[in-house]
Amino acid sequence: MRNDMGRMGRGTGILLNGAISLIGSPVAEPLGLAIEDERFVWRHFDLMRQKIRPGMICLFSVAVIRAICERDREWLRDKTIILIDNIRKPYRVARRTIPQVRELGIPIAKSEGEAAISLDPDAGVFQGGSVAISALQFALYCAPERIGMFGIDISNANQPRFYETKNDIAYSGIARAEARILSFFSLVKEVAAERNIELLNFSSVSALLKCGFPYDDRFASLNSEG
Repeated sequence: MRNDMGRMGRGTGILLNGAISLIGSPVAEPLGLAIEDERFVWRHFDLMRQKIRPGMICLFSVAVIRAICERDREWLRDKTIILIDNIRKPYRVARRTIPQVRELGIPIAKSEGEAAISLDPDAGVFQGGSVAISALQFALYCAPERIGMFGIDISNANQPRFYETKNDIAYSGIARAEARILSFFSLVKEVAAERNIELLNFSSVSALLKCGFPYDDRFASLNSEG
């Protein structure tokens, strides 16, 4: 089932990776965008130049910022950059365990095994194998009434993304890391429930269906078939 992304309100969506191709049409004006993997910069910097406008809020990891600087550091000057810092291994800081993060007084909402959710993304986020996990920690911090998720499919990650072709597909380890990623989403669900934030899944084929995120069809395109 395809979604009608044009029905999103202006300034309400955080676009992940190749979803920036939707900027302008059908997504007139997103709230911001998030890119965590530097390989996206190497493959799609021309797309970033084309779509990311001056002043846009950009959630970028250290690796992404470094990759952009190697291509064109001047491009960053007129963007609003927010750092996606790995709370377990911050920039220029030794790797830390979850208990060590707690000892620093950084608020952690939930933790289970190696999965945890930061309540202070300025101090860093727990990275879980998908940029969606990092973006959700920023979204939870903002405490909106509702958070909806498009295209968090995971299970079909080995297929071409909507902005790729069958002859030009970047490798993704997301499908292989599905269990780890879903463990983070389960924690996100618990944190959202505790804060009375409604979490919605707008993908009919999402692996999120396996961990208690039923499909919500409110954005389904009236012209789509299956």
